[in-house]
Amino acid sequence: MTPTPRTDAVRRHDPAVRGFASDNYAGVHPEILAAIALANDGHQVAYGEDQYTEHLQDVFQAHFGDRAEAYPVFNGTGANVVALQALLPRWGAVVAAASAHINVDECGAPEKIAGIKIHTVPTPDGKLTPELIDQQAWGWDDEHRAQPLAVSITQSTELGTLYTVEEVKAICDHAHERGMLVHMDGSRLANAAASLGRPFREFTTDAGVDVLSFGGTKNGLLAGEVVVVLNPEKVRNIKYLRKMSMQLASKMRFVSVQFEALLAGDLWLRNAGHANAMAQRLETAVRQIPGVTVVRPVQANAVFALLPREVSERLQKQYRFYFWDEHTGEVRWMAAFDTTEADIDAFAAAIAQEMGREG
Repeated sequence: MTPTPRTDAVRRHDPAVRGFASDNYAGVHPEILAAIALANDGHQVAYGEDQYTEHLQDVFQAHFGDRAEAYPVFNGTGANVVALQALLPRWGAVVAAASAHINVDECGAPEKIAGIKIHTVPTPDGKLTPELIDQQAWGWDDEHRAQPLAVSITQSTELGTLYTVEEVKAICDHAHERGMLVHMDGSRLANAAASLGRPFREFTTDAGVDVLSFGGTKNGLLAGEVVVVLNPEKVRNIKYLRKMSMQLASKMRFVSVQFEALLAGDLWLRNAGHANAMAQRLETAVRQIPGVTVVRPVQANAVFALLPREVSERLQKQYRFYFWDEHTGEVRWMAAFDTTEADIDAFAAAIAQEMGREG
């Protein structure tokens, strides 16, 4: 018998408050909440042997090809750690942009949990190229150097930029020629696909990516990411590595059904396309404000800007956002699936007002 719904919880936040620090600040899309409720009644086998996780394989194969294998996990760091372990032996290393999430924002998890060395390359736009990869792709058979056996790229990058289909293919071809495998961190993959106007498969499976961390939390999910194996011959033992890395959910149906709701229809595209459009609206608005400089291309749902630090600090008392570079004062503003035009216009007006005070 299903218990009568009730709660002793109290709403402890103002739902009218909006922030621009991260798309993780947004709530859960109503269609995702409805899907979770749909999967809630009755019992299902635990640890991924449920019907929702079984069907999820068909959902991901529709987007990434018949050989794709989907392994739901809890979060993006977990997805990256599991995926990289599956690519590398204990003596292996991964080449990544210095700004990559695996290098900067995962508290050393790839190194501490997976024991993986990261060979970093500075990049002006967050993107690797074959030439940049070669700065670290050397020293094979040198027992004193962690062997560069994988490349990790991020789509969209930490700097909000995008790889084209051709750029991803060039990297994969270059890496494979050197005996290296390719991981893609796709925490905002939906934003990239919406901006490029290309299906996921074109710049992942067909371009030569071997394993993918597919993001859902930043695009309207409650919680959950998926490690997607695109090259099963080269990427093995994911199910053991997922458990060892503490990423195996017992009630996995509630992770899997979220991705079915996101990907079986067009919810992923509606959410990501809207977030991208709101970032474009913000860019257009702040470019009209004297003293504010948009410093990077706005290609997904992030806007990077320079303005006087004092102005940013005053604005942070009204709207949450982060300093991206503490030294230069560069800030990052993120739009989410639930950001409205009114939110953008109010934020832009607040920026203009504070800049006017500065003047």
